[in-house]
Amino acid sequence: MSILVVTGTSTDVGKTVVTAALASVALQSGKSVAVLKPAQTGVDVDGAGDLAEVDRLTGGGVTLVELARYPEPLAPDTAARRSGLPLLELDDVVRVASDLDATHDLTLIEGAGGLLVRLGADGFTARDLAAALTAPVLLVVASGLGTLNHTALTVEALGASGVDCAGLVIGSWPQEPDLAERCNREDLVSVSGVPLVGAMPAGSGSVNVREFAQAASAALGNSHLAN
Repeated sequence: MSILVVTGTSTDVGKTVVTAALASVALQSGKSVAVLKPAQTGVDVDGAGDLAEVDRLTGGGVTLVELARYPEPLAPDTAARRSGLPLLELDDVVRVASDLDATHDLTLIEGAGGLLVRLGADGFTARDLAAALTAPVLLVVASGLGTLNHTALTVEALGASGVDCAGLVIGSWPQEPDLAERCNREDLVSVSGVPLVGAMPAGSGSVNVREFAQAASAALGNSHLAN
């Protein structure tokens, strides 16, 4: 049994695509997979959230669990207060994650925004959740300018709480990277002290299931994360 928390250096760095890629690689190896999204924001009650994207890209077969949904595209605790809906409780998320872990080979937990975004009551974050579960964190990073600083700060924040960073994944790697992106790919490891385990090609979220499975396997199939 294995739990992996997927977070990012910020919002819109490709967490959902990377989560789906990990799920796809695990499915291809015959593993049972669950994806837990504690809080979905910016989506109406009947709208398609991140888990719908995971389902589409993997072609089904993944157990999908969402615990809270708030309509405004804000940090979950802010969105909860503004909507009048209940705040998530850390203990509840830990319980659900543990239950999923007991019945699946791999349980992926996708956070919201960056590592220290507040997810619910008492301001708990993805870092607090990982610590409570004694689970490693996979950090999804950007490719362009600023990513070295954002990555180093996030890895430092994980280390300060004794949470293991299992690796870095570039969430969207362009077909024609510019100078900064090429240098960043070389420097991310030395700056953070964490291995770069893969990079998802830009546009991966728009392909079909077969093409996505191939891209996921090429990008992450050799890593230890989903195998």
